[in-house]
Amino acid sequence: MEKDLLSKIAIVTGGASGIGEAAALLYADHGAKVIVSDVNEKKGNKVVEKIKGKSGEAYFIKADVSDAGQCKNLVDKTIEKYGSVDICFNNAGISGESNAIADMSIEGWNKMIATNLSSVFYCMKYQIAQMLKQGSGTIVNNSSILGSVGFANAAAYVAAKHGVIGLTQTSAVEYSKNGIRVNAIGPGFINTPLLTEAGIDDAAKNGLIQLHPIGRLGEAGEVAELVVWLSSDKASFITGSYYAVDGGYLAQ
Repeated sequence: MEKDLLSKIAIVTGGASGIGEAAALLYADHGAKVIVSDVNEKKGNKVVEKIKGKSGEAYFIKADVSDAGQCKNLVDKTIEKYGSVDICFNNAGISGESNAIADMSIEGWNKMIATNLSSVFYCMKYQIAQMLKQGSGTIVNNSSILGSVGFANAAAYVAAKHGVIGLTQTSAVEYSKNGIRVNAIGPGFINTPLLTEAGIDDAAKNGLIQLHPIGRLGEAGEVAELVVWLSSDKASFITGSYYAVDGGYLAQ
């Protein structure tokens, strides 16, 4: 595999499972040193061990990205460990409460916005501050297909993911002149632990499959390929963009 990210330092939030884990492993395969961050220390360290088992370099830093201070600490500790922050994949998120708007709890709304939207702002605030010192960097934010369309009983999730695209576009306008690229991805329904956490049983999963013209759910590794490509110099003229990886979901 081409080592096109050799000497690059990559941070992956939500890196203990699913898309985050797949991206962390692929970054390492391409030569990057990877900071795996998650609230789940045990699973996060397992990902680090997988990377080291393939002769890669990785380090775990625990962080709850809904807390601004922990996002700052994540960047600070990365600098202490490796000296720079070249690539950031802001991936951490939750599925959250499933209810129509009138029935949604205030607590459920606030938790979703904090974890899936405010977290991206917090992370970018400190990531970009460091990248400005370096004069370069690239950020990929994980939005969703639901960042551009609605979905019943998921108002908070939809609102948060729409917001991620807005943050991505605005930061690209503000910082592209400083050598910092920022893009967003929009995965369709991906076969990850997040589906289980959302209470999706086999019948519901089959229903989701029918929503994708390709006739199946996506796999985390397929999303990771897009993330790593956007993080590389092969995407050097791409910033402020939103890329769906959705098996045709949004084409309908």
